[in-house]
Parts: sequence; C-alpha cells; structure tokens
Amino acid sequence: MKGKRESLRQKIAKEAAILLYTGQEKEYKQAKIRAAKNLGVKILPSNREVAEELDRLAQELEGEEREKRLIEMRKTALQTMKALKKFNPRLIGSVWRGTANKNSDIDILILHDKPEQIIATLENAGLSIRRTERQTTEKRGERKHSFHIFLESSGYEIEIVVKPLEEAEIEEKCEIYGDKVTGLSIEELEKVLRENPLQRFLPK
Repeated sequence: MKGKRESLRQKIAKEAAILLYTGQEKEYKQAKIRAAKNLGVKILPSNREVAEELDRLAQELEGEEREKRLIEMRKTALQTMKALKKFNPRLIGSVWRGTANKNSDIDILILHDKPEQIIATLENAGLSIRRTERQTTEKRGERKHSFHIFLESSGYEIEIVVKPLEEAEIEEKCEIYGDKVTGLSIEELEKVLRENPLQRFLPK
C-alpha cells in the first residue's frame, strides 16, 4: 500500500511539473491541486517533490542548452547586481539554485526602505524598467509588503524584490525546499562563475 501511495505521489508530482513547465499553472499549490484532480486522487506531493520532477523534465527537454543558459543568466544577474552594488543585492530563486529552465527569470533581493532610489540607480545605469508593483502577502496572520521592479537585460527577464530593512533579521524559509534562503552576494556569485559556473545550491 505504501509503495502504491508513493507511486501515486510521484505521478501527481510529474503531472504538476508538466503543468508548471508548459505554463498552464504558475503556482505550485494550484498545479498540485489540478494534477491530483486530473488523476482523480486526493494525495498531494510536497513542493520539493514537484520541483525535483520539474528539474528532471527541464533537463530531459533542454539538455546542454539549459547549462549554457544558466551561465548566461548568472552573468546577466552579476551585471545588474554590480549596477546596484551600494544596495547589497543578493541573487535568489532558480538562477541561484542552479535549477533554472527556459521559463525562469532572474530574481534579485534587496533590503531597502526607498525603492525609488533603486529605480533611479537602474535608470542611471541605462537599464530599462518595464513595470513596478507593490505586493502584500499574509503568512500566519502577519502582513508583509514588498516592492517589485521588472526589467529586461541581455534578453532575460529580471525581477528585483525590494523588502523593508526591518526584515533583515528575519530568516526566510524557502517554500519549495524548506531550507534557509541565503542567495549569493556579488562576491559569492563572482566566485561561483570563476570556479564552478554550474554549481547548484540545493539542500541534501
């Protein structure tokens, strides 16, 4: 029975991964619910199980192109982060993890109270901003605000997430892998690109 249940979880995780990869769903939660419904069961895999299937699927379909793209995305991230050096940016998301696929964007985190200063710095660096938006999320009854700047550089989409400085003391847990989101600083990213440009940052 246990083996059958695990096999079902994997099937749902694979189905959810396909839904995410093909853009039919954007969020892990919705992808899992829809996948379970499609297969007529009520078991839901973890986000990590779906992420692992998504990673396998991307590798199978994209192969060497994927590795080349990851290096290019990390180099593009570094250029953008250097333009924002005074704000201590960190590379996060799938480009940090090393699991980016053809649908991924570059995610950069900045802790700062004045997003308009970041916008001005980007514009002065000749980077074209597509749009900005404020977001509010609620976790465990606590509301959190963030400011998002969307731009494009070297053909890649970049999302800069600006969070209040007061959140510097908060340890952020990854909703997919369950570990601490540490990301990479400019210096750490330079080291990765020098020594092991395809390095992955995944919990064991």
